[in-house]
Amino acid sequence: MKAAYIHQTGSPDVIRYGDFSDPVSQPGDVVVRMQSASVNPIDCYARAGMLPGPMALPWIPGRDIAGIIHSVAADVKDFQKGDRVWATNQGFGNRLGTCAELCAVQQKWLYPLPDEVEFDDAAAAALVGITAHLGLVQKIGIRAGQSLFVRGAGGAVGTMVIQMALALGARVIASAGSDQKVTTALELGAADAFNYRTKDTASELKRIATDGVDVAWDTTREPDFQTLVPALAEGGQIVLMAGREAQPPFPVGPFYVKQCSMHGIIMLKMSPEEMRAAAMDLNRWLGEKKIRPQIAIRLPLAETARAHQLQESATIGLDGALAGKILLHP
Repeated sequence: MKAAYIHQTGSPDVIRYGDFSDPVSQPGDVVVRMQSASVNPIDCYARAGMLPGPMALPWIPGRDIAGIIHSVAADVKDFQKGDRVWATNQGFGNRLGTCAELCAVQQKWLYPLPDEVEFDDAAAAALVGITAHLGLVQKIGIRAGQSLFVRGAGGAVGTMVIQMALALGARVIASAGSDQKVTTALELGAADAFNYRTKDTASELKRIATDGVDVAWDTTREPDFQTLVPALAEGGQIVLMAGREAQPPFPVGPFYVKQCSMHGIIMLKMSPEEMRAAAMDLNRWLGEKKIRPQIAIRLPLAETARAHQLQESATIGLDGALAGKILLHP
C-alpha cells in the first residue's frame, strides 16, 4: 500500500510518502480502506516527538479515518467487508495511523457510518466531535437554555462546540481571531460573536451576558482566567483542552466564591464505551445535518508533509490562515 510515514521524529519534512507494508491483521482488527483522513494538531506534536510514551518506528501519522472495510479478523462479528465506517484514536504508541491506503483499527474503536453522511464529513468531525462531546455532554452535562462562551471559536474544535451546544439547546457566544471566523460562528448559529483581536473580551462579555455565562470553553493554548472567571455566572464551569506548558495567573477568590468548577479534557484517555456513546450521537447529528464540519483544505495523501506544515503554522505559529480541517485523500 501507499502511506505517509516517518523513520524519525522532527519537522514536517521528515514525512515520506511511498510503499509501506500492508497492515497485518490481529485478533479484533478491522482493516479499513481509507477514503478520507484528517489532520489534527496532535498529529504534529506526535510527529515532532513532543508526546510522552514510546513510538514504534517507522510510524504512520493520523488519528481520524473514514472508509470502507477491506477485511475483518475471524473474531469480528459486528462488521463485515464493504461496510462504511469511521474511527479516531489511531496513530499513537504501537497503533499505526490513518495516513495510508489501509489502516487496521481495533473493532472497539470503530463506528458504522450512516449512508447519508459523507466520508469527508465523518473524517473531519471525528476527533473534534468526540472532544466536544466529552466536554459538553460527558463532563459538563450542558442543558437547554444554558449559555456557553467559546474562546477561540474559529478552529475545528471551536466550530464543533458551537454546533453541538446548539443541538443540545444552549445559547452560544463566540470569540474568534478574524472577522471571517466571526462571520462563520454567526452563520453556524452563535447568538453573538466578536473578534478578540479588535475588541476587549471582558467588555464584550459584560455587554452580551450581563448575568454571566454558565460555561466558558477555552480552546487556546494560553487560557485567560483573568477574563473567564469574572465572566462566569454563579456555579459556572470552565472547560480546558489545550495549553500543556501554560501557567497563567488564576483569580482564586472570585472562582470559589461563585462555587465554580473547571474540567480538563483529553480525548485520548476516554474509554471505548465513552467514545462509542459520543460516536452514536455524532452519527445522529451528522445525519440530521445539525452538525456541519468545517473543511478548509483537501490534499492528496502524497502531500501529507505539506498538510502538517499548514497545520503546524496554524496551531503553533498562530498564523490565523486555517479555518477548518485539512483532509487527505488516497
